[in-house]
Amino acid sequence: MTAIWLRWTPAVAVPAVIAAGVLAGSLPASARDPLPEKSPAQVLAMIGQHQTKSFSGTLEQSSELGLPDVPQVGPTSGSGAGSLAELLTGPHSARVYVDGLSKARIQVMDRMAERDAVRQGNEVWLYNSRDNTATHVTLPAMASKESRSHGMPAGVATPEEMAAKMLDNLDSSTKVAVAGDTEVAGRAAYNLVLTPRSDVTLVGSVAVAVDGENGMPLSVEVRARGQQEPAFRTAFSSLTLGAPDASLFNFSPPPGASVKEFAVPAPSHGKADRTDKDLADKNRAHRNWDHKDLRGHVPMVTGTGWERIVGIPAPSASVPSASPESGKQSVDKLLNDPLLRQATVTVPGGRAISTSLVNVLLTDDGRTFVGSVPLERLQAAAAAR
Repeated sequence: MTAIWLRWTPAVAVPAVIAAGVLAGSLPASARDPLPEKSPAQVLAMIGQHQTKSFSGTLEQSSELGLPDVPQVGPTSGSGAGSLAELLTGPHSARVYVDGLSKARIQVMDRMAERDAVRQGNEVWLYNSRDNTATHVTLPAMASKESRSHGMPAGVATPEEMAAKMLDNLDSSTKVAVAGDTEVAGRAAYNLVLTPRSDVTLVGSVAVAVDGENGMPLSVEVRARGQQEPAFRTAFSSLTLGAPDASLFNFSPPPGASVKEFAVPAPSHGKADRTDKDLADKNRAHRNWDHKDLRGHVPMVTGTGWERIVGIPAPSASVPSASPESGKQSVDKLLNDPLLRQATVTVPGGRAISTSLVNVLLTDDGRTFVGSVPLERLQAAAAAR
């Protein structure tokens, strides 16, 4: 999910961050003939160099994060934070179709409905059959140039997107190894295992199954520290290489659908070429925050590696007249989501969501702190800013 979508849907920031930040584990060995032996560096190079841009398949996602299961509570639960929250509390299936960098379709099967995200060029359609609503999004022209990103906010990411989040900041805080070969969707794969060297992080290990032929990530699993079963898994159960039928990327809302139009503005002030890495570098250069930094427009990061904490401004922080009361109202609105309401507990300074792999602190003034670290570290970060 790109920064565009985080800006577009601030109300779902917390479940989105949880989904993006809780990916780690290991995979069972395969009984097929072994792949040629490769070092961790060689497998990493395969991922970075792979050219698989067109494919279709079925993704299976499962979560055992210790969050409460949320029953169906009515038509409003099918959108916004609710639908993303549902994706974090059990098994889900999605059909994925990709043809190049600017054509993609994801069909997510929720408990009682189907959600579709369809992108063709700079046009994106989001549809939810539960309440027969659609959103038509027009992306800026530069969006078609994004590398390895299809900009699909459907709540289910491909193993490649998940693996990229883990590997982008790979450094000496992580032990990297290649375990026994595995098999995913009938394809032989290398089992790349990342193990944090930190004794603070909640993450025990990360495993990425890497296609032994083309280097495409086929699955990502997570284990929390001290747990035997994966806490999160996303993997292809079937995969077909090659361009899907072109008609799959055409979409028209069904009769009677409620349609909203939304245009994403292009970056201004000559910053069109700014990348997420540029923003990350800026964040790392500002480890010594002050309070006004955190209430700015850009999330701030403190710490490194697996001990990193992300501070997200209050949704109303960009308004000069914003007050602590308005921030609290934003938190209360976010907590209208049934899963978040059930999952949060009152702590000094706000409310907290704790899972086996990530903690989230929602402060009384509307800020959010997220990290795969103990809650006490989030509270300390909030108190210091």
